[in-house]
Amino acid sequence: MDKRVSDILKLPEFGVSMAIIAVVIVFSSLSDRFLTAASFGVILTTGAELGIMTIGIAFLMISGEFDLSVSSVFALAPLIVALFLMEGINLGIALLVAFGVACLVGLFNGTIVEKMAIPSFIITLGTQMFLRGIVYAKTGGFPVKIVGHPLFREAMAGKFYKDFRVSIIWLAFLCIVFALILIRTRYGNWVFAVGGNKKTARVMGIKVTKVKFLNFMLCSVLGAFAGIMALSRFGAVGATTGIGWELEAIAAAVIGGCLLTGGFGSIIGAVMGAILISLIKHGLVLVGAPSYWYTAFIGVILIGAAILHVMIRRWAEK
Repeated sequence: MDKRVSDILKLPEFGVSMAIIAVVIVFSSLSDRFLTAASFGVILTTGAELGIMTIGIAFLMISGEFDLSVSSVFALAPLIVALFLMEGINLGIALLVAFGVACLVGLFNGTIVEKMAIPSFIITLGTQMFLRGIVYAKTGGFPVKIVGHPLFREAMAGKFYKDFRVSIIWLAFLCIVFALILIRTRYGNWVFAVGGNKKTARVMGIKVTKVKFLNFMLCSVLGAFAGIMALSRFGAVGATTGIGWELEAIAAAVIGGCLLTGGFGSIIGAVMGAILISLIKHGLVLVGAPSYWYTAFIGVILIGAAILHVMIRRWAEK
């Protein structure tokens, strides 16, 4: 096989790019409202919040770990902000506390996983349930709303052009920054090395524990950021906010080329995976499909993406 073709096929973003093109063609043929500015404004807005969460998940997955608690952080951080604002506390302090709590959650997960050598799946599942319990207890099952604070809401999720929101700019900015960190910095090389082979990384002098700690904290902070962005868009946070999003973010990262075993992946591909999920969600609504088909579609695409990545890599290596 030609080396240039082989290199293209090996790109983590190749499979998700083909999937996006296929989904756009299918839904645009089924609904004449799909290929409109308003439609893509909605797709990118919902994809932005999931995409920001997925960036953190992708970093963590590339280093060989998972975080199932990020969806609960997605709800807890905006809840903290909303409760503080209701008490008349300064927005800056509310945001500082919310992000501080997110950092502590990530640090806790990383510490238990690394120091106790317990699989991250188990620890973060427990953390997820604990934090979700706190959210249920503080909300009583009812939405907590914020009133006013127009500058905060405009800066996080206001519209900058017709149906396109500022959250899209935030996603693009964070995607570029963390993609460059992953592929252009020493730390990015450490992340790949730790996910590829932790023992070899230690022999090479890489501080594996430090990398894991930072990635767990990054995952929680970006989950909090996405949740606060959703708060600014809806003006409220509920007990069920973000439920299931951790699985969607993991699915988006896998669809975007991240391996479950670690050591390989792409931030751009992961974000494209989040956009693909948003495309499917919106497309199904436009064609009038029942809501439960959404989960089925994501499941099929996830399985297909995992198989496709393996097949393409084997074919490209021949």
